[in-house]
Amino acid sequence: QVQLVESGGGLVQPGGSLRLSCAASGFTFSTYVMSWHRQAPGKERELVASITGGLSTNYEDSVKGRCTISRDNAKSTVLLQLINLEPEDTAVYYCNFSPPHTFSWGQGTQVTVSP
Repeated sequence: QVQLVESGGGLVQPGGSLRLSCAASGFTFSTYVMSWHRQAPGKERELVASITGGLSTNYEDSVKGRCTISRDNAKSTVLLQLINLEPEDTAVYYCNFSPPHTFSWGQGTQVTVSP
């Protein structure tokens, strides 16, 4: 059974940083492209970044230069390092496959950027 469990969110001030983590289980992690998504209040969920098993990465334009996605295939973990956070980054952050699987959304982790 596929499980994706996000953690690491919190309340930070503008300009702060966070490292989000996603623990994956129930599938052969290294063979899948993984991604982080976010959903801000009142908005649709959007892709933030993705990473292949071979560590190629892709980023949504608004986070380029402020966001680093990485993975540890041995630990079945996907990380998202966020720096220089802005209030507009406030959202629930989710990890999933890329493209995302409908039934694989976890609970997400809340990131709130506020003075």
